[in-house]
Amino acid sequence: MSVPSSDSPDSPDASGSSGSSDASGPAGAPGPSGPPASSAAATSVLVPYAGYLRVYEPLAAFPEPERSHWARYVRRPGPELPDAQDELRRSLAALVPVPPVPVPVQESAEAFVATVDGTVLVCPWRTRLRGWLALTELEGGTLPAPVLDAMLPPVVRAQLTADHERWRTRNPDARPWIRDAAWRVPLRWFVLFADEEREYVPRGGAEAGTAPGAGRPGSEAAPVLRYRTPMAQARRRLARALKALRESIEEGPMTEGLVEVGRWLEEFHPRALVELDYGGLVHAVGAEVLAADHSAADVAEGIEALRAGDGDAAMAAYERFAERWRAVRDLQFAN
Repeated sequence: MSVPSSDSPDSPDASGSSGSSDASGPAGAPGPSGPPASSAAATSVLVPYAGYLRVYEPLAAFPEPERSHWARYVRRPGPELPDAQDELRRSLAALVPVPPVPVPVQESAEAFVATVDGTVLVCPWRTRLRGWLALTELEGGTLPAPVLDAMLPPVVRAQLTADHERWRTRNPDARPWIRDAAWRVPLRWFVLFADEEREYVPRGGAEAGTAPGAGRPGSEAAPVLRYRTPMAQARRRLARALKALRESIEEGPMTEGLVEVGRWLEEFHPRALVELDYGGLVHAVGAEVLAADHSAADVAEGIEALRAGDGDAAMAAYERFAERWRAVRDLQFAN
């Protein structure tokens, strides 16, 4: 579906085809732009309650003609740049027509932009690719078969799968710059960050409007809770955590998840920026909960305890983390 796919959870814790047009360039480069940002601003609904792991790369990481596209893109005035809520609203709007358009016909030409020490970094949306990946996840058992068939009839899914397979033959190395997880932030994401990289700005704060999806000009800025770190640092932390886990516990979902994230990070430029953004989750919990949330510190403490052979301290840190996120996940089923 065009609503982006969610990252898999950590252990304990008529035709609706997208069409066969492939206007995107090499390696999934953006084709013609989707609906203008103004069309996505018709509603103030905030969707969904999801967290995001993003990679921002320098312009030098992109081949031509995509590099020139992003160079022009980043020169647009800041207020004109769309945010995460714009992307999600466009995706939901595409599900309204009959038949729906669960995966865009053309790839998005939009991106999130960050500037670090004078260097412009870009995180392409790649909504079409992420939509295909979301469909694969749904077919893997995320939803009961009758529910999935009602949402997307088998004939529609078959066409979407065929479109994806045809596209993949021409773009075998394509990967998303964004991962998302509904109603949680997977533990393995926090491994990449340190508590001192935590940025929390309460609702209406001076910097609250700087994060993707943090609100529109003229409205009260939403709260922001995010972490940002250089790619090299993220890779080092992941390697150290994986070593500590393998020396302390058996191979399983936890280590496998870290390996998978590590492989994903290796696909990007060594001078990229990695960001963990609580996104819509900031609207699901209160300000006091956000202010007290130091999940990266809990994860780091648990890993250090494992490295020191202190299983009790590691379990205590894990239980703090699990209890915090269990409370958030429970909100998904609240009336």
